[in-house]
Amino acid sequence: MSQPKRYSTFSDELKRIFGCKVQRISVDAGFTCPNRDGSLDTEGCIFCGGHGSGSYGIRRDLDILAQLEDGKEVMRRKYRADKFIAYFQAYSNTHASVHQLRGLFSQALTVPDIVGIIIATRPDCLPDEILEYLAELNLHTYLWLEIGLQSIHDKSLVRINRRHDHACSVAAIERAKARGLRVCAHVILGLPGETREEMLAMAGELNRLEVAGIKLHLMHVMKGTRLAEMYGRGEVQVLDRDEYAGLVCDFLELLDPRILIHRLTGDGGHDNLIAPLWSLKKFVILNLIDAELERRGTRQGSFSPTSPPL
Repeated sequence: MSQPKRYSTFSDELKRIFGCKVQRISVDAGFTCPNRDGSLDTEGCIFCGGHGSGSYGIRRDLDILAQLEDGKEVMRRKYRADKFIAYFQAYSNTHASVHQLRGLFSQALTVPDIVGIIIATRPDCLPDEILEYLAELNLHTYLWLEIGLQSIHDKSLVRINRRHDHACSVAAIERAKARGLRVCAHVILGLPGETREEMLAMAGELNRLEVAGIKLHLMHVMKGTRLAEMYGRGEVQVLDRDEYAGLVCDFLELLDPRILIHRLTGDGGHDNLIAPLWSLKKFVILNLIDAELERRGTRQGSFSPTSPPL
């Protein structure tokens, strides 16, 4: 039997709620992004490829129902999953009308064994009418709203061409929480120019915002991105494996233990990844993080002011 994690995992929470193994199935609903369609810009964030961040491996040739059915078979074989969550991941999944979203999300929830939905988006794609619809949908299914902050530092948001500031992220989180929505914040470690102290400061800010979940992502250099051009010119560096594992442990120690960890790393996809290649071995990284926390004798929240006394 495996040892319990020293951090609060989303997978354990799903098993507690549903009583079985639950896996996310990433789907591409054909959305775009205001940072690519001309609403704000046409270039996109420097780390994002032509198909949107987080979209690698998704079967875009299939409609939503077929993507979910295909994903169910894959997850059953790979993880022996019993139930599934539809994960609208690629691009900005609220960058559309309420009418369009209602049709897509409702359709996904008709698929057998789909027990919930995760909707990934930007903080500037959450007008009141969409938040009201999501609050309504939240009454009928298990729903998470994943908001891409990427950084809490405005200078970094400018550097990566994010085209929104941190105040926008704070407002989006607070407005979503006010409607009873579970918010998962997505942040990136290793962005160009950010110091260790600046990266770790994000833990304290997420504690302050009282988000329900977090996804940590390593900065990847992917083919076809402006970040790849910068990397090729030697303008940016990527974290090494041990450095990243240690940084994640530092981050977890500062993070409120009530915040669920949805992810601690990602692999970016074999065919498109330029660097760091060590990130392809996801389970090696997770094992390093576990081992380092064990060595330190610490866990999520060990140094968080929000942690309950031992």
